[in-house]
Amino acid sequence: MRSQSGQPNFPGLLAGILVAIAVLIALNSFVIINPGQAGVLSVLGKAKDGALLEGIHLKPPLVSVMDIYDVTVQKFEVPAQGATKDLQDLTASFAINFRLDPAQVVNIRRQQGSLQNLVSKVIAPQTQESFKIAASLRTAEESITKRSELKQDFDAALRERLEKYAVIVMDTSVVDLSFSKEFAKAVEDKQIAEQRAQRAVYIAQEAQQEAQAEINRAQGKSEAQRLLAETLNAPGGQLVLQKEAIAAWKEGGAQMPKVLVMGKEGGSVPFLFNLNDLASPEG
Repeated sequence: MRSQSGQPNFPGLLAGILVAIAVLIALNSFVIINPGQAGVLSVLGKAKDGALLEGIHLKPPLVSVMDIYDVTVQKFEVPAQGATKDLQDLTASFAINFRLDPAQVVNIRRQQGSLQNLVSKVIAPQTQESFKIAASLRTAEESITKRSELKQDFDAALRERLEKYAVIVMDTSVVDLSFSKEFAKAVEDKQIAEQRAQRAVYIAQEAQQEAQAEINRAQGKSEAQRLLAETLNAPGGQLVLQKEAIAAWKEGGAQMPKVLVMGKEGGSVPFLFNLNDLASPEG
């Protein structure tokens, strides 16, 4: 600024600088915390106790810093590896939904610093350790057939481990679960062997049923022959058979054949007669 005489106006310039400094100080004397956030105030590099929640908060200008943390639910995908109870390598990937405890963000600031440090130095390694615990409780086959139980054990271990770091686990989901190529091949071979064994059992059962049917048919024929022999040897048995044959031929309307009838064992000699003669009323 210059006076009318053209000389610099030092008092006016100084006043302008002072006003700018005052505005700057005023703007740095308060901070706004939005919903879903929590703030930690540090003065001269030292974090103050008590988290600052949503609203307007005063802070010492120039000598203080406000760290803002997102306390809404966040998602982080973590890979993990472990060994099953039968020493099979198991690889998994978990999607973890978590949030920070707003009342504990001061401890997070003091112990971990930023959220990125918390994820890389706490959440990721604790996820790995929790999965190792869950995987070691069952065999590889049980990890497949009881996948929900594997997840439950993992969730329980992870929640217990992260709780001490002010991290609240909301939910987890298994994105991927895989085994070594050798184990996958072994599972496939086992399934094929089981299918072949089931097929062999079915064929054996079918053959057994067919054999039983043959036995039943043979027993039926033997029983029919036995009954026929008893009828022939019984008194009047031959006459009964002859009359049954006559009735059958009459129903068919055919010419009665001549029949050769043998006598009983040790009885009369064989003889021939015409069934038509027996069928006539005169006979």
